[in-house]
Amino acid sequence: MSEDQKFDVAIVGGAAIGAAIAYFLKLVEGFPGSVAVIDRDPTFRTASTTLSASGIRQQFSTPENIRLSRFSLEFLRSLAERHGPDASPGLHEGGYLILASEEGRPVLEENFRTQTAEGAPVIFLDRAGLVERLPWLSTEDISAGTLGLSGEGWFDSHTLLKTLRAGAKRAGAELIAGEVVAIETATDRVEAVRLADGSRIRCGVLVNAAGPSAGRVAALAGRTLPVEPRKRTVFVLDCPDAPKSLPLVADPSGIWVRSEGRGFLTGWSPPEEQDSAADPTDFEPDHGIFEQELWPALAARIPAFERLKVQSAWAGHYDHNVLDQNAVIGPDPLLPNFLYANGFSGHGLQHAPGVGRAVAELIVHGGYRTLDLSVFGYERIAAGRPLVERNVI
Repeated sequence: MSEDQKFDVAIVGGAAIGAAIAYFLKLVEGFPGSVAVIDRDPTFRTASTTLSASGIRQQFSTPENIRLSRFSLEFLRSLAERHGPDASPGLHEGGYLILASEEGRPVLEENFRTQTAEGAPVIFLDRAGLVERLPWLSTEDISAGTLGLSGEGWFDSHTLLKTLRAGAKRAGAELIAGEVVAIETATDRVEAVRLADGSRIRCGVLVNAAGPSAGRVAALAGRTLPVEPRKRTVFVLDCPDAPKSLPLVADPSGIWVRSEGRGFLTGWSPPEEQDSAADPTDFEPDHGIFEQELWPALAARIPAFERLKVQSAWAGHYDHNVLDQNAVIGPDPLLPNFLYANGFSGHGLQHAPGVGRAVAELIVHGGYRTLDLSVFGYERIAAGRPLVERNVI
């Protein structure tokens, strides 16, 4: 690469969100301009996309998040049809079961009303309904639950990422390996980025799709973005006594568990007061939380998990929005050619196709056409006005 190149659009971050933006820009919108996707790790070994548990659900509290899920669901369902059998993401619609205590039931009921109003195929189960439908579940301290009947489950993140990047490249996007270390700005716009190797890339539009590093990237442009990495460990279990086809069960304690092949995946999201910004270079699994927090709560909720074996574990990072655990999407009001696609707080992978579609439309048409995501604009960040997503797993 020459020391000084010019692109109409430069995207910082080449995992699911950045790749989806480039894919929809070039392959779907047919954007005639030049597009560069810049990522510091072209292997994606430490990307949130590839270290995700790769779930997709419609059980959110924000209507726009439900719409994003529904768009992405149809995208995943039709991926092999559009790109061939190798592009099949292995979508398994195993469902999500969200449980609530008596204290949490009003929020669950309100979320359920929002979901059904959006057309999500979700049912509400009181304690008796849970016992009848799910006899393996301990409901002593559970008041109710919501269960997705279709359109929720998990898929292969690697296949989705590969397909998005290949489609964008085939349509003319340039994939660049490099770390952005500086952003040059003028009075009201971004002019260029500089990479760690000393090269400079001028751009007409700059998109921040840097995942857990998004706050750092925004700071390079002199802007504040309350997004930071939060570490999450996923454990792979063998448990011969557990139900073989388990939906993703999200417990009020913060634990979750689901089927994965002949075994299970499980993890724990700590309460906010115990959760803090992670070292962005730390990918060592937190083995201690399994014995201390996860296993006791898991066995209490599903007694079959009293006897199990941990097969392996890995850790990745959420791009956690400290303000409200919701996405930040759209232009910066002071730097209108600097666009955000950040802060998804654990649901970025599943929403990548919808976000890619929306941001591409912003760039090409100057506004949203398929999905109106204006509610996620940066203005609420500047005003300190939260748009709280209450179903974060």
